[in-house]
Amino acid sequence: MESSKNTKKSAKKPPLAAELSAESLVGVEVFRHLDAAQRGELARLCQGRRYTAMQRILSHKDESQDIFFIISGKVRVTIYSLAGKEITFRDQGAGEMFGELAGIDGEPRSAHVMALEDSLLASMSRETFWQVLRRYPEVAEFTLKRLASLVRLLSERVFEFSALAVRNRIHAELLRLARENLHPDNRATISPSPTHADIASRISTHREAVTREYHNLSQAGLIVQQRGELVINDVARLETMVREVTGD
Repeated sequence: MESSKNTKKSAKKPPLAAELSAESLVGVEVFRHLDAAQRGELARLCQGRRYTAMQRILSHKDESQDIFFIISGKVRVTIYSLAGKEITFRDQGAGEMFGELAGIDGEPRSAHVMALEDSLLASMSRETFWQVLRRYPEVAEFTLKRLASLVRLLSERVFEFSALAVRNRIHAELLRLARENLHPDNRATISPSPTHADIASRISTHREAVTREYHNLSQAGLIVQQRGELVINDVARLETMVREVTGD
């Protein structure tokens, strides 16, 4: 319940305004096919906002409808149960976007979003975003593909919650993280290492279960925790373990 109180307190602090330019949007994936002049035009249609670590950006059920693009930093998308339990959907970093669901359908926000570290964001109004989608087919295509990937991810997680044991859900979540941080030698380095509580929040279990399974994986030589990093020594082996229980 303490994390819920902390994020509520952070909501009182407004973000700082920041200037944006065409260069600011270079790393934003949804705009990657646009040229400098087009990015400059979009930058003028956005508002720059700086958030500090642990500052609330959006709240569940908010009526706001802006779309956000992460220029630098990292955010976490979560929701809280009535008892105050935090459920983490995903973490997002530089280049990604969020808030597009409310921006598209006009409904209230579906989750909380909090800055995990100092972050620079660009926000765009719902009306402007729709104009951009109609004007730039490549932006509309990227947005559609992104929504499809979110549906696939949520479908995977619903299946895992329904069909897999806790230890297997831990493996599946580690595999997702490994794929995002994969090295050519079949190893993955996740930095900073997610805490046991973070993993537990992602898969709806408790921290002690994650600690036990991490111990088992360490004993088997599959993972190593060192200097704030989590190293997965054999991603292919982890993938095989997941496939054996999911049937993929």
